[in-house]
Amino acid sequence: MSADSSSPCLRAIAPPPSESCLPPVKLHAGTSEFRATARAMFVGGYCTFAMLYGAQPLMPMFAQDFALSPAASSGVVSLATGSLALSLIPAGLLADRLGRRPLMNAALALGALLMLLSALADSFQHLLWLRAAFGVALAGLPAVAMTYLSEEVDAKSLGHSMGLYIAGNALGGMSGRFIASLLADHLGWRWALLTLALLGVAGACLFWRNLPPSRHFQPRQHDLGRMWREAKGLFRDPGLPWLFVSAFLLSGCFVSLYNYLGFRLLAAPFNMSQSLLGLVFSLYIVGVWSSAWVGKLSDRLGRRNVLWLMVLSMLLGLGLTLSDRVVLLVAGIALFTFGFFAGHSVASSWVGLRARQGRALASAIYLSAYYLGSSLVGSLSGLMWGRGGWQGVAAVLAASLAAMLAISLGLRRLQPLPQS
Repeated sequence: MSADSSSPCLRAIAPPPSESCLPPVKLHAGTSEFRATARAMFVGGYCTFAMLYGAQPLMPMFAQDFALSPAASSGVVSLATGSLALSLIPAGLLADRLGRRPLMNAALALGALLMLLSALADSFQHLLWLRAAFGVALAGLPAVAMTYLSEEVDAKSLGHSMGLYIAGNALGGMSGRFIASLLADHLGWRWALLTLALLGVAGACLFWRNLPPSRHFQPRQHDLGRMWREAKGLFRDPGLPWLFVSAFLLSGCFVSLYNYLGFRLLAAPFNMSQSLLGLVFSLYIVGVWSSAWVGKLSDRLGRRNVLWLMVLSMLLGLGLTLSDRVVLLVAGIALFTFGFFAGHSVASSWVGLRARQGRALASAIYLSAYYLGSSLVGSLSGLMWGRGGWQGVAAVLAASLAAMLAISLGLRRLQPLPQS
């Protein structure tokens, strides 16, 4: 018997192939598999942002305890995001060989362990080294999450699933900041970091139990020549390079605003406590709603028609934060937060749809730009805080958002690719 005749999938004359011979169907919203995937990715996004940005409201405490400037204290955020950004592409390449799910599981578990060690740091320098290592370890989850969803979820449901993942990011960022602020006010920053670490351990267990195995993943061997060809193909696309720049600007503006918000609200004329500052950070709940809702809206109306409106809302919100009236300032933060998470949801899902070849590399480049913006623009804003206070920070963010608005309006002319 020949090799061809021994296989029901290769037999020349045979009954219709069985379901096992057909490629697996991608996940659709409403199915149990889609819900399990969405649940796991929500938890993964939640823990990633809770541990990554939970140290942000503690910056004024670090500055006081270790005699640091605001810009220097921002290292607990910028070093973690910077090392994460530089590790995303290597992590994505590793995931192409080992698989998406194993790498994401390992990243979340190692991140929780390093967060635990950060609570025991005996100096600020030691804390910075641990935060840098934390960024490297955690990179395996965000590097793969968008690729996993783009591979496993149907294009018509991708915006919904990506929005839920980013909603998890938003809720994690809000919870991490709020929990850290509340505990630090009563028990100190070490207990705050310890609690975030334990939250990460619990999340890693839930993620491992809920995330289904990849059904569309194919292991790949990498060589520099193929990577270079893939990268050139991505940057020849008329839209992807601008989406990468969008990630840099959106993230840089958002993290900068929250980096130095604490220094402003703890000082006159607001004179807030650390616990009350945590309540202000709870405005992240706006992002939980906006990313999921606008993600579905962009599936219906088109991403080109939604992104520029989200950038405009960030600009309007930034203007309101210049007020010394608490009501206007809080409204501005809420509007800014709404626009950022919705815009990030739209842009990230757009990358997954346009990158037909080298999708994992495209996701890694997008997220590298995202976290580099967090690190670099966040540090630049700290220097401007030293020179002009909140007005100096706002000037940097306004210039960045003006550039982002021009990009998003240009992307409206981008011709859509046919859906697969």
